[in-house]
Amino acid sequence: MSAVEGISEFLPISSTGHMVLTADVLKIAQTSFVKDFEIIIQLGAILAIVVLYWNSLFKSVEVWKRIIIAFIPTGIIGLLLFKIVKNYLLGNLYITLLSLLIGGIILIILELIYKEKEHHLEDISKMSLPKAFTIGLFQSIAIIPGVSRSAATIIGALFLGTKRKAAAEFSFILAVPTMLAATGLDLIKTNFSYSSSEWLILLVGFIGAFVFALISVKLFLRYVQSNNFIIFGVYRIVAAILFYLIVIR
Repeated sequence: MSAVEGISEFLPISSTGHMVLTADVLKIAQTSFVKDFEIIIQLGAILAIVVLYWNSLFKSVEVWKRIIIAFIPTGIIGLLLFKIVKNYLLGNLYITLLSLLIGGIILIILELIYKEKEHHLEDISKMSLPKAFTIGLFQSIAIIPGVSRSAATIIGALFLGTKRKAAAEFSFILAVPTMLAATGLDLIKTNFSYSSSEWLILLVGFIGAFVFALISVKLFLRYVQSNNFIIFGVYRIVAAILFYLIVIR
């Protein structure tokens, strides 16, 4: 589960959706602890971003102004809808598969009409504050399992005239406050009431997510230097259809 989280968290394919599907394949019931696990191990993936971007981006005040502005709509919407998402949406296979399918179609359509141009933004520290806020609105859609936080923010950034690499990097850094808030809220709601064996499971999940996220982010950035996101759209569509036909049906 942590390998799936680490690999998929920063790719536009939905880490939450993949963990839900993985849990179903492995016959892991969507208990309250499993749902907590799926949220909390995202901290491991966050740590990978902190390690990779500490020197080049995390010390930039201008970048963080834009990250905070982008986080505001997600934070408000996530707080208001937390119970609905956790109790009714998270773990719902049909919603997850539908989101994967629709998201894949949108990603392909966007790439077919998107043409990266020289004047497009490549330095996220120069992004306008209204654009950063709008990207945050796109990210808030990702409270629906299967949508993909990464896909939503990247699509929003591309739509607003940002180059692919810059869009990916903005998505990576925006994940830090977003996932910290989601994990912190979940821990507060549960009052940290886990057994010693459950804490051990969370620790193993954290470490696994960190290691696999490091590898995934490096490979993904190398890929987007000279490729588009169509392959991820195709993957989402194929994965949704195959899972429905093989597992659910």
